[in-house]
Amino acid sequence: MSSDLRAQLVQAAEVLFKSGVMQASGHGNMSARLDGDRMLLTRRSGTIQGMTSDDFVEVTFDGQVRGGDMDPAAREVVGMHSGVYRERPNVGVVIHTHSPHSTGFALANEPLPCAYEALLRFGVTDAIPVAGWAPRGSPESVANIVAQLREYPTVPAVLLGNHGLLAFAADPVATARLVIIMEEAAQMTLAARRLGGERPFPPGALEAERAHMARFGSLR
Repeated sequence: MSSDLRAQLVQAAEVLFKSGVMQASGHGNMSARLDGDRMLLTRRSGTIQGMTSDDFVEVTFDGQVRGGDMDPAAREVVGMHSGVYRERPNVGVVIHTHSPHSTGFALANEPLPCAYEALLRFGVTDAIPVAGWAPRGSPESVANIVAQLREYPTVPAVLLGNHGLLAFAADPVATARLVIIMEEAAQMTLAARRLGGERPFPPGALEAERAHMARFGSLR
């Protein structure tokens, strides 16, 4: 199972770079839930481009590294990932990036509105909230993230104030697709605001979308 997850995480990183949603530095980190209070997490801090299966290490939610080594800077983000897993038992993967348009909303400390149909098809109806800034991976930063997860129990992502984004879903490729959709939504929302502003969906839009998708057996 671990080897399959490693390969899927590598694939997800490739999807992100091929889609063009990554920032110039390529910085990011990724994790996947394992049995118990354990996860696979990127072992180094830096770009996630060109990763291999060996670039992940098993670590407990409390930060104990099992069967490998981990850069000190990478250890900083353990709490950021484990905080999501503890709050959301259905989440299998967490991805962090600094995708430019989404991060623009994070820098402005402005929630990303749900006005793009692709977000709706992902089950998103609320705006993607912003977790207030604190030093990366600090207890204060993790507490800010968890607070947003509790206030918005259905959102699959959080913007990290003055920093970037954190997206989470069932599996690696689905999570990568969510990052892509968020980046598209942010870019298109900014474009819409030059034309007078985005418009909300009408009442019942999610139910109508899901009924329509069910007719065609579509998951997304």
